[in-house]
Amino acid sequence: MKTVLITGANGQLGQALKQIAGDYPAFSFLYTDYTELDITNEEAVNTFFSEQEIHACINCAAYTAVDKAESEEELAFKLNFEAVMHLANACQAHNARFIQISTDYVFDGKKNTPYTEEDDTDAQSIYGSSKLRGEATALGINTDTIVIRTAWLYSQYGINFVKRMRELMQEKDSLNVVFDQAGTPTYAVDLAQVLLSVLSKAIDAPGTLGGVYHYSNEGVLSWYDFAIAIRDMSGLSCNIQPVTSDKYPTPAKRPAYSVFNKQKIKETFGIEVPYWKESLAVCLKHL
Repeated sequence: MKTVLITGANGQLGQALKQIAGDYPAFSFLYTDYTELDITNEEAVNTFFSEQEIHACINCAAYTAVDKAESEEELAFKLNFEAVMHLANACQAHNARFIQISTDYVFDGKKNTPYTEEDDTDAQSIYGSSKLRGEATALGINTDTIVIRTAWLYSQYGINFVKRMRELMQEKDSLNVVFDQAGTPTYAVDLAQVLLSVLSKAIDAPGTLGGVYHYSNEGVLSWYDFAIAIRDMSGLSCNIQPVTSDKYPTPAKRPAYSVFNKQKIKETFGIEVPYWKESLAVCLKHL
């Protein structure tokens, strides 16, 4: 049985991995969060890897407060770059496969066709810059590293757009939601399934399969479209109006277009990607 370290285990993706772990009996999972393992502490990471026999690490830990990162640059880079470096070095030293989660924020969002893994990156925020440096560092330490970029993550866990919209729709008669940012939602449980499917194929294939991959659910929509679907599928009656992003200025610049081309991950790992609305329906049943 192979031991897999899951960092950031109390976040959305970490909890989604816990939910489906039983479907992967070939793996034994070590779940950690800050209290069990401070990944920003290089010595703590090295000690942890020395004391445990770890065959793979999926790093779900990250600084994800996009707007706060603009004023907390040091902390964002500590978690999204330095901690990634420590984990990548430890995985390299102990021959463990490393999977790093990254983001659509590494792009400037100025394209109008889906982003491929070969497209030039151009982060426009501290958050995006810190995640970009983390993925580049991990790949620089070991080309076997697998980086999976995702976008618009939501689930029944933690704080996210779907849960917040439902709360607001139950409290308010009307809401304004931006319609000039396009992307694709990603159900965290779908992403968790992909991560473990990828790991199942990659863990015994050293020297192959490393690199950057894109994953989200299928389809394209705006945040406004997403809010309408959440309302209608939840049987709520809130009046939702489309507005432009300038009506809601934020410290961090959001990509206007965050659609991924997922052909590489589908062809490499034989993955079928669910349509976003089907996955939303599954998530809503858990709320």
